[in-house]
Amino acid sequence: MKIRFTKMHGLGNDFVVLDGVRQSITLSPGQLRYLGDRRFGVGCDQILLVETATRPDADFRYRIFNADGGEVEQCGNGARCFVRFVREQGLTDKREIVVETMRGLIRPRVEDDGNITVDMGVPRFAPAEIPFVSDSEAVLQPLEVGDDEVDISVVSMGNPHAVQVVPDVDAAPVERQGPLIETHARFPQRVNAGFMQVVDRHAIRLRVYERGAGETLACGTGACAAAVAGIRRGLLDSPVRVATRGGELVIAWNGPGTPVLMSGPATTVFVGEIELGD
Repeated sequence: MKIRFTKMHGLGNDFVVLDGVRQSITLSPGQLRYLGDRRFGVGCDQILLVETATRPDADFRYRIFNADGGEVEQCGNGARCFVRFVREQGLTDKREIVVETMRGLIRPRVEDDGNITVDMGVPRFAPAEIPFVSDSEAVLQPLEVGDDEVDISVVSMGNPHAVQVVPDVDAAPVERQGPLIETHARFPQRVNAGFMQVVDRHAIRLRVYERGAGETLACGTGACAAAVAGIRRGLLDSPVRVATRGGELVIAWNGPGTPVLMSGPATTVFVGEIELGD
């Protein structure tokens, strides 16, 4: 089976984007892993599948698969690339698009400067909604990670995040702690592990070990979760500039019950075709 694809990235968080509106696409976990493989396939952090909406109040449906073949609920950098893709492909000329995801609707829009702002929805903190095994909704939760105990803030941005504050993000134990946090027994659906350095009240530096992908150059939902966690802890004020290894995002949040807004770029790299075996 031969399929067309577009390679895109949001601050280095890279994607293979597939048009499931004009071609019928059903891929197995093995085919998804092949697409995501950087040596034998195209290579990416996630595969994004654009489909016709299944509900009348949405313009499109948007599905996200990690490079390990597993489907996930949400991806902020992917949402921005999604908007760039459907507009460049002539699937819509709208500047604000209603998109159906596994966890509900999002409403990204193209700004006058070309950046894309995504309404990422209202963050959730109840352990059962993340999900996280705890009998407390405390802002800080102790977590045993190997021989260490770290304090984390747990946040759902449509997908689960565990955010900890570190003194120096460059020296943070991302490679050692990231996999242990991702697969920790207290996160029954695994989790994205964020390592946040506070620069000032409106700026942080961030690294994220993503569930099913490993450390990426940027993570949109991770940036949202980190900003929210910092604001809840009294360390930050909105808006927050989030510097990742791939570039900068701006996150705005006005507090409990209000949505998180994320703004940043999306870039098309190249288009191509690939033959996928069974």
